Amino acid sequence: MKDTFIDDDSIKAINARISSESSIVEGTVSLTVDLGTKNAWESSLVTQLNNVPFGYIGKGAQCVMKTELALTHKSAQHAQIVLLEEPESHLSFSKLNQLIKAIEEKYEDKQIIISTHSSFVANKLGLENLLLLENHQVIRVTELASADFFKKISGYDTLRLILCKKAILVEGDSDELVVQKAYKNNNNNHLPIEDQIDVISVGTSFLRFLELAEALNLNVAVVTDNDGNVDAIERKYANYIKANKKDNIKICYDEVVDTGTLTINGKPYNYNTLEPKLLKANGNDLVLFNNILGTDFESLDELQKYMKHHKTETALAVFETSEEVAFPEYILEAIKDE
Repeated sequence: MKDTFIDDDSIKAINARISSESSIVEGTVSLTVDLGTKNAWESSLVTQLNNVPFGYIGKGAQCVMKTELALTHKSAQHAQIVLLEEPESHLSFSKLNQLIKAIEEKYEDKQIIISTHSSFVANKLGLENLLLLENHQVIRVTELASADFFKKISGYDTLRLILCKKAILVEGDSDELVVQKAYKNNNNNHLPIEDQIDVISVGTSFLRFLELAEALNLNVAVVTDNDGNVDAIERKYANYIKANKKDNIKICYDEVVDTGTLTINGKPYNYNTLEPKLLKANGNDLVLFNNILGTDFESLDELQKYMKHHKTETALAVFETSEEVAFPEYILEAIKDE
């Protein structure tokens, strides 16, 4: 009975059509009959993918198939506006990318409105197309030079920046941990995220995130090392400091350049990164940091070498310690409630 059904000319025509129209789903979509029970004829028509019944192909594949079928439906073909809710549900990033690309290419002549909680989706579809709904108002980014950058490198957590009460942008993991610890110590043991303040590692893409923050008037602080060249930092952030200072954006860096005699592999040690500044804020207290790190260094130079080569371990130890730790002023400036 099953073979007879599949070999019927009408069913062959249906299967040929739905297979040729599917551009998103990987595999062959077809109709068959389920004759597993003696009463199966009452509800025997089932959809399958590569001979696997629809109910067993997994939620991600189901979402893609449902989206494909909905968008190829006659009513969707004639519609001018298509609403799509959270296409990221149950999908891996590669499958999600495939779905978004197919939607862009196949339905580019329609107005498609997509709701999402995924930065990947927002970045891929272009942040210049983003609409934010808040307090019965619509806010959008009309021009964003970095939109193309975020389209091509879509892993950045742009929606974390957009949706939080305040964001503190840092370069890496160790900065993120130390800033969170400083905030916790100064805010009744609350982590920043518990107060809707998101500490986000953005690598070296500070200016791209600041462009987005400026366009949407978001409350943002940047925590950055001066790396021994304050002039370079001030040139980089010239649009956000001194005469060009914005009410909603703070650039926090140490204006003092520290020097010393330590060299590592023949190169001068950089006294102007997070670890030496943290040591300086605590009076270069060797005993304190030996206690925090579980080490027994006898000189400050040995401790500084260890901290340079174990940045994440050092930051984790500082985050987890019960010792009283002081923090550099530029970090305290970033966590101020302003």
